[in-house]
Amino acid sequence: MKIAFVGKGGSGKTTLSSLFIRHLAATGAPVVAIDADINQHLGAALGLDEAEAAGLPAMGEHLPLIKDHLRGTNPRIASAAEMIKTTPPGEGSRLLRVREDNPVYDACARPVRLDPGAVRLMVTGRFTEDDLGVACYHSKTGAVELCLNHLVDGRDEYVVVDMTAGSDSFASGMFTRFDVTFLVAEPTRKGVSVYRQYKEYARDFGVTLKVVGNKVQGPDDLDFLRDEVGDDLLTTVGHSDWVRAMEKGRQPRFELLEEANREALRTLTAAADAAYGARDWARYTRQMVHFHLKNARSWGNERTGADLAAQVDPGFVLGETVAAPA
Repeated sequence: MKIAFVGKGGSGKTTLSSLFIRHLAATGAPVVAIDADINQHLGAALGLDEAEAAGLPAMGEHLPLIKDHLRGTNPRIASAAEMIKTTPPGEGSRLLRVREDNPVYDACARPVRLDPGAVRLMVTGRFTEDDLGVACYHSKTGAVELCLNHLVDGRDEYVVVDMTAGSDSFASGMFTRFDVTFLVAEPTRKGVSVYRQYKEYARDFGVTLKVVGNKVQGPDDLDFLRDEVGDDLLTTVGHSDWVRAMEKGRQPRFELLEEANREALRTLTAAADAAYGARDWARYTRQMVHFHLKNARSWGNERTGADLAAQVDPGFVLGETVAAPA
């Protein structure tokens, strides 16, 4: 299942997503972790040192390889150069699966050993000096969106994406690619403002949105969040000496994480599992096509010189039973 962590900058979404990833890995579940934030901190939150985190391959730098692999033998796509970030799969496309080995993972994913377990980590890549003043960050996240569009994930398989801060996620259709979105909110007016904005934008797209209260220090903080977000409040996380040690570069054993915070992570897992049970593959595919056609009309047709609406396979529905070409 696909899970997103969103929230305003500084809310702790990267910390909570890293804790959730560690929790899943400790259960033995297969996990693909993706850092799609403009500030790339997920690697460090998972215990990599600065050099290791900086050395992770950027997905954006391997976009031609990703397109060429996913295109497969799809007759509706004349060339990889005509694929854009929203190009949907069709008959003949190659699909990605969580547990497999493939050229995309070979180029873009790196194993990260945790205590216990291990995950595959992928990153969009940082802004470079050449990008400053000429590129928007969503040019970097296009590789993530394309991979999610071609990903077939099953129950008890997890793809966890640390998204861009605030409402920037809505600059692409990627916000509809998840079974559940966990919005990390501090118990402050600014903390819940992103929640209101996200809820409004997502209203018409069937996004399952759950709020995780972070930095909750007592009953007053809890009452504030309940008043502001109502039934969308799923659980809360309080102070953690374990997190503080991790942020100082130490690596305490994960089993030493405070029980209250471990219980919060179990609550997140239960919510994600329940959301997957309600997944509608047909709606998922329709939304994919909707945003592709929107992007094609807005800029894709002009940029590629092709009618990208022709890439849509009207009889294709992504799902666990879809076969991919060898």
